[in-house]
Formats: sequence, C-alpha cells, structure tokens
Amino acid sequence: MSPLPDNFALARRRMVQEQIAARGVRDQRLLKAMQEVPRHLFVDEALWSQAYNDHPLSIGEGQTISQPYMVALMSDALGLTGGEKVLEIGTGSGYQTAILARLCDWVYSIERILGLSRQAQRVLEKIGVFNVNLVVGDGTKGHPREAPYDAIMVTAGAPQVPQPLLGQLKQGGRLVVPVGDKHLQNLMRVTRRGEEFISEDLGGCRFVNLIGEHGW
Repeated sequence: MSPLPDNFALARRRMVQEQIAARGVRDQRLLKAMQEVPRHLFVDEALWSQAYNDHPLSIGEGQTISQPYMVALMSDALGLTGGEKVLEIGTGSGYQTAILARLCDWVYSIERILGLSRQAQRVLEKIGVFNVNLVVGDGTKGHPREAPYDAIMVTAGAPQVPQPLLGQLKQGGRLVVPVGDKHLQNLMRVTRRGEEFISEDLGGCRFVNLIGEHGW
C-alpha cells in the first residue's frame, strides 16, 4: 500500500486501540489489517474526517459502510488463518472486502448494485488489493461456481439464513450473517458439521436489508 498522511495513520491507530482492541478483539493479523487499510478512501471525500469514528457512514444507494467494530467483530468471527477461500455477500464500499483480503487467500464478493461494485473495484485496485473477484448479482443465491467456501460473510440483515449459502459451506466452514427483522438483527455464526449446522448468537446489530430471492 502507498504511504498515507500521518493524520489518517494516527486516526486508524486510535480507532484500533479504542474501538476494537478495547472491546476484546485479539487477533493480531486482524488488528494490523484494520490499522493499515485506509478506510477513508472507501467513503466520499466529504466524509473523510468521520471515516475513523465509531459509527457507520452512508456510501449512497441507500447503503452504508459498517461501524469499524462491526467489521472487526464479523471478521474475527470467521476465524481466518490465511489460506481460506471466502465468499462475501454485499461488497458495498469494498472496505470489508479489503480487510478480508488481508486475512485469507482469496475473496469472492457479490454486490447487487453495479455502481457500488465498480467504485469498490477502483478503490481496491488503488490500494493494491488484487486477491479479490467482484461479482454483480443476487448475493442471496451465493456463488455456486466457486463453491464450497471455507467461510461466508453476509453484510446485510436477512429474515433467515439464506439456504443456498449453507449448501456452499465446506465441512467445518463458518457463515456469519445478521438475522432478524428489517430494523434489528442478531449476528449469527453458523458452523457446518456434516449435514448439521451449529448456530451461535454473537449479539444484537443493525444492518441494511439483504435484498434478493432468499432475503427481503
């Protein structure tokens, strides 16, 4: 990655220390990724001064870039060690994609809005993230062409876990998805054990709606 202005480097360090590490995230690879990926480049320049604050921001098209801690929590929940193939549902700004790309071997990311996918591609290329494949389509159907996946992340709230995604998980694979109504969800981690899927509730959250055949 290219050198960044010191004021943003300091803001990132403070974000990681005060918003993420202080809330219990211990994965050093994840903390390093979040300290190095320039979050401000994934939002409009008018919002750069807010890019490292403890809340989500609008990226247009009725979508948001998630709160930094939520990005960290969801990434941490996947338990990535470096060699995995990951599917992300909801590219959005591409920030979460960039974090995942630092933690695994390859990321396939699906976005239903063409303009957001193209903008995310531009920023990812600008910061030197190339181990990603961005796809435009209905993410609730997954991406069966490259299945199965070691881990799947859904970055929008679903009424239930999309069934196609369960079928695209490897044995031992983890799926992280917000599940609930259109206003409040619970972050769920689902682990595949044979044909059984073990669910864990990681706590309350709020996301934009997951739109598609197996969403809203």
